[in-house]
Amino acid sequence: MTTGGPRVHATFWLLDAPESLEFQSRRMPDGTGLGWFSLGEEPVRDRAPIAAFQDADFNSEARNIVSHTFISHVRYASTGAPDVHNSHPFVMDDRLFAHNGVVRGLDDLGSWLTDVDCPQIQGQTDSELVFAYITAEIRRHGDTTAGLVAAVRRIAAELPLFALNILLAESRRMWALRYPDTHELWVLRPTLDSPGPARRLGSGHEPGQVTVAAHRVGCPGMVLASEPMDDDPDWRLLEPGELLMQDGLHSSSEFPFDAPAHQLTPADLSPAESTSQA
Repeated sequence: MTTGGPRVHATFWLLDAPESLEFQSRRMPDGTGLGWFSLGEEPVRDRAPIAAFQDADFNSEARNIVSHTFISHVRYASTGAPDVHNSHPFVMDDRLFAHNGVVRGLDDLGSWLTDVDCPQIQGQTDSELVFAYITAEIRRHGDTTAGLVAAVRRIAAELPLFALNILLAESRRMWALRYPDTHELWVLRPTLDSPGPARRLGSGHEPGQVTVAAHRVGCPGMVLASEPMDDDPDWRLLEPGELLMQDGLHSSSEFPFDAPAHQLTPADLSPAESTSQA
């Protein structure tokens, strides 16, 4: 979530929404992480190799942290065991990063990194290696968008991949990529007002309604999620290959990628990968 400037709580989306991160963690229990930006505009994150609904720190931070930008992730482990260093989001060069998908050829990907890039890698996931390479390309290009595009283009051209859905955040700026069309990625542009209207619980939930908490303040925002988190009709599914960029209050999309050269299918996945990507 990002507002581009004003600092807000993210409690509704993390804890109270019908498809909150806490609720989703009951299906994806292998890691929890929450990242935000401090008053000094530095990225901060807290991670644990447990489910969000079991994590007292996650619950407390979801209720108390204020920021203009948040990235939160719940994990079902496929590459890399449940471990704090394998939990998202990752931090490099003052950026936060989370990933949903599978990328193969990690030895080849690691060979693209220099000795300067490698010390930042602490875990064993494809996600962290992808982020390290994106970070290296951003340094080389001197521009976040250009570096992200260059990195994804090379990965898509040379490595087998199943999906590469990405959230990348700098202070007051966020990039979201749905690539190719394997997984969904949704965007909502709510007015974060206080108090909000009651929102109905969608199908599959116990009948009733949830009231948007009074911590929501009057400012525009953008929420990105792997699935709609409530039944607001304005959720929009990103197009396959869409790179959505939010810079302050300005938003734009581009489609800079060809189809993957080595697209994996569900039949190509290991049992652990298949379960995590279901």
